[in-house]
Order: sequence, then structure tokens, then C-alpha cells
Amino acid sequence: MATIQECRDALDRLSGNLARADGGVRGAAALDRSLSCHITDLDQTFTGRLEDGRIRVDAVAAGPPAQKAEIRLAMAGDDLVAMVAGELNFAKAWASGRVKLEAGFRDLLRLKSLL
Repeated sequence: MATIQECRDALDRLSGNLARADGGVRGAAALDRSLSCHITDLDQTFTGRLEDGRIRVDAVAAGPPAQKAEIRLAMAGDDLVAMVAGELNFAKAWASGRVKLEAGFRDLLRLKSLL
């Protein structure tokens, strides 16, 4: 099972990957939205923002998200680490229910290019 630090490191790597992306991926990540990522097996939630093509983590707290973020992710820590490492395909994990992504319809349309 991934640790909370490994999950934090994975989010930092994902942020770096988004910042270095170009074309459609960079455009899709250029939203300015509140973000939460609930690590279900650790019952911890990272909260922050997706802005300027980067993920900024502001806090981590026990339990599910206390407030409803505009973009909400939920998954096991191992799945987060595997996705960022390129070992797990996000679209397949999302389609199978291993990863949950909730956002407004327009945001989902923009984020689909990240899948």
C-alpha cells in the first residue's frame, strides 16, 4: 500500500508533467479550479487547486473532502502512484471504477484530452 508521502510525491510529479506538457494537454490543464484527491485506502484527502497547468496542494486531511471541490478525484494510493508512473491507464481505471472523477460537464470535456 502506498504511503501518504508517496501519494504526495505522485501528485507533485503529475503537476510537473502537466507543466511540461504542450498542445492540447497543456490547454486542458490550464483550468483554474479547486481540486480534491481522496486516497480511499488511506482515508486522506489532498486539497488544493489546478491552476496555470499545475496542481498546487494546499492541505491534506483525514477523511473524505470536507468541502466539494470543482474537480474531485478518488482512488487508492497504489492506483495514483501507478498512474503517474505510467503503469496504469487513467481512462481504463476510470471506466472500471478504480478511479472516480467528478467535475462539471464543461470541465470533463476539457479534461478528457488528459485521458
